[in-house]
Amino acid sequence: MPPLYIQPWEKNVQKLASRLRTGGGPSRREIVTPWVTNTVGELDPRRVFWSKTRTVARAQEPAFLQGGVSTMSSSSQAQTGCYVGIDISAERLEVQVLPTEQRQSVVSDHTGVTQLVGFLQPLKPTLIVVEATGKLEIPWVAALAAAELPVVVVNPRQIRDFARALGVLAKTDRMDAWVLARFAESVQPPPRPLPSEQQQAMQELVSRQRQLVEIRGAESNRLRRTRTTAVRHNLQIHLAWLDKQIQQIDRQIRQLITESPWWRQKDQLLQSVPGVGPKLSSVLVAHLPELGQLNRREIASLVGLAPFNHDSGQWRGKRFIGGGRSKVRCTLYMSSLVAAYHNPVIRALRCRLQSSGKPFKVVLTACMRKLLTILNAMVKNGTPWNSALCRTFS
Repeated sequence: MPPLYIQPWEKNVQKLASRLRTGGGPSRREIVTPWVTNTVGELDPRRVFWSKTRTVARAQEPAFLQGGVSTMSSSSQAQTGCYVGIDISAERLEVQVLPTEQRQSVVSDHTGVTQLVGFLQPLKPTLIVVEATGKLEIPWVAALAAAELPVVVVNPRQIRDFARALGVLAKTDRMDAWVLARFAESVQPPPRPLPSEQQQAMQELVSRQRQLVEIRGAESNRLRRTRTTAVRHNLQIHLAWLDKQIQQIDRQIRQLITESPWWRQKDQLLQSVPGVGPKLSSVLVAHLPELGQLNRREIASLVGLAPFNHDSGQWRGKRFIGGGRSKVRCTLYMSSLVAAYHNPVIRALRCRLQSSGKPFKVVLTACMRKLLTILNAMVKNGTPWNSALCRTFS
């Protein structure tokens, strides 16, 4: 039954109590139905987010965002911990602190960085959660990490799903900051070390190279379909420029790998495997620094090659892969196509699965996971490619 909030929540309760004392029953206008309840089934007015009149329904800000700052003693705050959510945009930052429900709005500039750090340091937060926002969060996360504040960058999809679980259907910057703080308080994701400047430069170069390759593919398709001489000439000039830029970025990537002894050794190990070229090697170096530090199940799950169950009762559904680091998975897909025919270990797996009647995509996904497992074991042990030894990796 949809919630009916004809009048404010408190007034409805007072009218309902008054009528019950006089022996009358509640009218339809005085029925209070919460949108959600808390875990013990009690009404939680802080989670009431929707107001409905006779003909018009509109979203309202939660009550906890409309009130002032609550006063909680420092001893109580120290016992419960302090969790901070920061919603980042191009113009402003909205900061929410729980359980004190303090709020702060910061302008997105150099002055705002000093103001944000000065506001958070006295609180000594247990955890700060920031949503990944198209790399807008990078300078802010770096400033918080430099101030030795525990900060975690999380996937926006996780935050949106968490908000829906709380019953938060509307979306504003202040509400997003509160959801981030609740996520920090409830989930408490572990802080991870930030990538170094060299790692960030490597990631940006590899990403830029992939972007230029995608643009080149689109321009090549247009060139094949164009009949006008002037447009064809323009496309050819653009394609030639793109080729030069791709080659230039590739040289910069190889230079970064050569300058780092660890990356150079890792690159040599990876490229010793049949089917692994400089493109996959650079992507693994840039976007999968955990390679060689996790076990085979963890590394497969991180890349998004671990199948998800879809079972309910006696019904058994198909398994699907998803999530993870799509940039690594897409590049690994192309390398696995080559390895499935030219790598003896991967080829044997492909033939065995195909002979058992498995679909092609299932076969290739298994080849991708097998190749990733081999590369992970090689980097972990510091051992170059050996087909006899790699057959034992699973």
